Amino acid sequence: MSSTETEKTEVSSGPARAAGSENKPNKALKRITAISTLGGLLFGYDTGVINGALPFMEQDLGLTPFTTGLVTSALLFGAAFGALMGGRLADRYGRRRMIIALAGVFLIGTLGVSFAPNVEIMVPFRFVLGLAVGGASAMVPVFLAEMSPAHMRGQMVTRNELMIVSGQLLAFVTNAVLGNVWADELHIWRWMLVLATLPAIALWLGMLRVPESPRWLASIGSFEEAFEVLKRIRSAATARREFDEVRHLAREDYESKKGSFKDLTVPWMRRIFLIGVGIAICQQITGVNSIMYYGTEILKESGFGTEAALTANIANGVISVLATFVGIWLLGRVGRRPMLMVGQIGTIVALALIGIFSLVLPEGTTRGFVILGLTVTFLAFQQGAISPVTWLMLSEIFPLRIRGLGMGSTAFILWMVNFAVGFSFPVLAEGIGIAGTFFMFAFFGIFAVVFVKAYLPETRGKTLEELEEQFHAGDTAALRREGASVLVNRH
Repeated sequence: MSSTETEKTEVSSGPARAAGSENKPNKALKRITAISTLGGLLFGYDTGVINGALPFMEQDLGLTPFTTGLVTSALLFGAAFGALMGGRLADRYGRRRMIIALAGVFLIGTLGVSFAPNVEIMVPFRFVLGLAVGGASAMVPVFLAEMSPAHMRGQMVTRNELMIVSGQLLAFVTNAVLGNVWADELHIWRWMLVLATLPAIALWLGMLRVPESPRWLASIGSFEEAFEVLKRIRSAATARREFDEVRHLAREDYESKKGSFKDLTVPWMRRIFLIGVGIAICQQITGVNSIMYYGTEILKESGFGTEAALTANIANGVISVLATFVGIWLLGRVGRRPMLMVGQIGTIVALALIGIFSLVLPEGTTRGFVILGLTVTFLAFQQGAISPVTWLMLSEIFPLRIRGLGMGSTAFILWMVNFAVGFSFPVLAEGIGIAGTFFMFAFFGIFAVVFVKAYLPETRGKTLEELEEQFHAGDTAALRREGASVLVNRH
């Protein structure tokens, strides 16, 4: 039987199945999401675990404010290059194959930092671990976006954000338990770090059973294999319709060379790339990761003891997870632009209040609880609106030809800003104080609001192919108008 006849048989024999699965993922898609987002869990755990490990590392390794920033930010510096290289490698070798490779890098990096005897060994292995974190930040959202149907893309891609904050919460809880039970054991930080080997092994084993992205397969000309994957994760009729769209756009990319930075000389592609850069910077200049990396230190500075700060910091992880659930729910009902605007304004207010109360309240338990309440408020806006929209939009705005390049490059910039925050925060806190540092982040947030208002398009409810065609037509203004009209109609 020919492939065409097979396709017709599949379509004609599946109406009942299609009707039941049109609006929800099938088991294969759920399994793919659960396995691939283990990369997000590792991302979250490895970035969050340093929060509680630092108080013990500072004593055990004799860290100064400078070496504290260096140890913390070495992972972030590696993540920038992991994201940049990961996007290009994923374009060349496939999303699935590179995620499998990342699992191995996660394992090597975790073992290296867990057994490092000094800062000189710790920093290079934190960099290696960062390569895996950055690669996961670029590859997993793209993989999920290319696997998901248009009407579910927001919810599926932001499952990875949910796993990131879940990984951070897991790290905070683990830190609190180990840090309180073995508070007198300086080497307990090694146990905090080494636990990340377990999800790394699970990711490697799980990805061996996951199919490749159908859009990547189509981009290299493997149309028959791409259609077979779509039939596994869609109803037959939907798979046929989506395959026609994918094949239409991918054939041109297959017949030409892979996208490169030369493509950014094309005005419409350059415009998309610059929008992606702006989105990435906006997410980080809120200073969110000063709280995610140094939350325990901030609470200690505000008036808590070490063990109490470790326990109180769990609240930051809990609100991050709960807010991400809310964000996923909102993405199915509200446009990307209004969510990002509200999130940015909310974080600016919370940051300003942290600065004010750090100045006016005396150090002690009262100030500690006030600062904790404000960091929780800040994270509610950040993780409920800004972060989900950021990773979702970066995964969906780039055309297929430069998707890996665009995601990798903008993630590189995101991680470099992250690195700047992570490295400079201990030095800034010592130099201008907690209040001055958070006032600075609030000031940066004003520029983020202006950018979102002026340049961010609305992408909700469109297939990746529809977005590409509309960007190609230069109609980003129409995308913004549609986003505004959606919001007005809902009210």
